[in-house]
Amino acid sequence: MSNEDFALHGNTALVTGGGRGIGLSLARALSEHGAHVVIGEIDRDTGESAAERVGGEFVPLDVTDSARVAEVVGEIVATHGSLDVSVHNAGMVRNENAEDTSDESWREVLRLNLDGVFYCCREVGRAMLERGRGSIINIASMSGMVSNHPQAQVAYNTSKAGVITMTRSLAGEWADRGVRVNAISPGYVGTDLLRGVRETRPEWYSAWLEQTPMGRVADPAELGPLAVYLASNASSFMTGSNVVIDGGFTAW
Repeated sequence: MSNEDFALHGNTALVTGGGRGIGLSLARALSEHGAHVVIGEIDRDTGESAAERVGGEFVPLDVTDSARVAEVVGEIVATHGSLDVSVHNAGMVRNENAEDTSDESWREVLRLNLDGVFYCCREVGRAMLERGRGSIINIASMSGMVSNHPQAQVAYNTSKAGVITMTRSLAGEWADRGVRVNAISPGYVGTDLLRGVRETRPEWYSAWLEQTPMGRVADPAELGPLAVYLASNASSFMTGSNVVIDGGFTAW
C-alpha cells in the first residue's frame, strides 16, 4: 500500500454539518488529501467560513428537508460530474431526562440525527449507484452502543444506534453495486460544544475523563485520518463497519 491509496484527487466530497467541530475537521482532512469539498451547512456564516478555510465551496443545506437534500445532490453532480464521497455529520444532542422529554423534543433529535442521515444516504446512494462507485461515511457515536453517564440523552443515544444499524443495512444492499457505507463512532471530542459543557458542568467532564481509559478527550483533528481512510481506495474492501474512536471508553 502506498500514499496514492489514500489520495482523493479528482474526488468531490460532501460534508454535512461541516461548518464547525468534527465536520470541519473531517472536511479539512479530505481537502488536504486532494478532494474538492462541498460544505453542506444550515448556518450560512459558519458554512461560508469553513468553505473558505478548506478551499472548498458552501451550499445551504437543511438535511431534514428531503427535497432540499435531493436538490443539493443533483446540483453537485451536475456541476462536478460526480459525488464520490459523502460524510453525514449534521446532528444535535439534548440532555434531558426521559420522563421530561416532550414529543417535539424527541422528534427534533430523531429528525436531524436519523431522518436527516437517511435522506442524505438515499439521495447520495442513488447518484453513486448510477455510477457504480462511491463511499458514504455516517457519523454515529459510541452513544449508539452505550448509555452515557452521568448525563441523560435517550433521544441522542437512540438516534445514533439507528445510524449504526442503518449503515450496516445500506452496506449490505449496495455492496455488490460498488457503493460502500461505513460509520465512525467518536467518543468525547474537544469541540466548542464540549468545552462549553466543561465550563458549565465540570462534574460531567470529570466523569467522562475518568471513564475514558486514555484519560482525555479527542482532538477533532484525530478523526480526520479515519475519514480519509474510509473515503479512499485504502479501504476498498471495507463496508458495513462501525469504527469506534473513543480513547477506550467502550472497552471498560
